[in-house]
Amino acid sequence: MIFGVILAGGIGSRMGNVEKPKQFLTIGDKPIIIHTIEKFYVNSRFEKIIVLCPNQWINHTKNLIRKDFKNTERIVVIEGGDTRNETIMNSIRYIEKEYGLDDDTIIVTHDSVRPFLTHRIIEDNINYAIEYGACDTVIPASDTIVESKSHEVISDIPDRSIMYQGQTPQSFKAKRLKELYESLTPEEKKILTDACKICVMKGEKVYLVEGEVFNIKITYPYDLRVAETLIKGE
Repeated sequence: MIFGVILAGGIGSRMGNVEKPKQFLTIGDKPIIIHTIEKFYVNSRFEKIIVLCPNQWINHTKNLIRKDFKNTERIVVIEGGDTRNETIMNSIRYIEKEYGLDDDTIIVTHDSVRPFLTHRIIEDNINYAIEYGACDTVIPASDTIVESKSHEVISDIPDRSIMYQGQTPQSFKAKRLKELYESLTPEEKKILTDACKICVMKGEKVYLVEGEVFNIKITYPYDLRVAETLIKGE
């Protein structure tokens, strides 16, 4: 089985003084999270679309979904975790409880505030996860990457030709990801940045899916203005 996992656990602190998490802000005529769910909803390969958000926003999210989707049976809203990876583990626990986990269970995990992903990106993620077990959506780095270990002076300038910028979706065989995560020490869990690092730390290969420059993450107020422009372009 294949499951869409939409991560909506953030509170949007970098968006500035807003009254609600950024995934519930409106672009075009809909909340950002609804635009994102739509991209998964139209793909018939998903058994279920699992939306994970803070507990206090679960009812609000359910109300938005009921308003915008005719068939809400394919969408479930559950509580996220304290961290990104714990949120993903909550989705796997839900799948395990409701459907069981086997070696072929696939999760396609995606930021709720990346509403511009394409059908092609989703399909590539599904197919790569089935074939390879783990994949990450990326685009080549367009700017020179500067490393500074001291945060004051440059310590290294890596070769840009082998640098990529990570996006989402990130997709996995769910059972294997759970096994890897549970094998980490508390110290290892503290340095995780995303789910792909779980695999990398344990020596598992993560294959690259070609992303798109416009598959932006809406993080800052400026991103909202860019998103409005993209929506009008659509």
